[in-house]
Amino acid sequence: MKKKQKTTIKERQISSEGSSKKKDFEEKVKKLEEKLGTEQEKTKEYLNRLKYLQADFENYKKRLEKEVKEAIQRSNEKLVASLIEIMDDLENAISVAETTENKDALLDGIKMVDKKLNNLLEKEGLVRLDTVGKPFDPKIHEILAEIPTKNHQRGIVLEEARKGFMFKGKILRPSIVKVSCEDSEGETK
Repeated sequence: MKKKQKTTIKERQISSEGSSKKKDFEEKVKKLEEKLGTEQEKTKEYLNRLKYLQADFENYKKRLEKEVKEAIQRSNEKLVASLIEIMDDLENAISVAETTENKDALLDGIKMVDKKLNNLLEKEGLVRLDTVGKPFDPKIHEILAEIPTKNHQRGIVLEEARKGFMFKGKILRPSIVKVSCEDSEGETK
């Protein structure tokens, strides 16, 4: 009988330790579940914030695109309004040409319109390329013809067939030019 009592006391100790460990385990699980719930709430909050930020960014992007379009529109309106004045001057020159035989007056009127147009375009950032007498540059020139000559070095722009333009630092239209080359005797110009 003594053996049975010992076993029973041991079993009770093991059972008591097991239930203590079980309670500790259950408490740990409960705490972890609480932490998980807290973290899930934080995750939902962060996701909602992210959605609001994304919506705000999309609205900002649309507003910025609209403002850029409006700025371009205002700029174009300003340019067109200036061009209307030049168009009026040109129509006046045509009207004078139809009623007068004074070619000098007509030429003066056309020169005035040309000067006004050039000034307006320069003010907006258009620059004529200065090419004659300068070395050929494929970035700003296109060759129309090569002209043999003894008076210039090879590759110098002798004549401009069509003017080139730069707009705010970017080539808008290259110049079409005639450049010097070696003459038929093989000499360099």
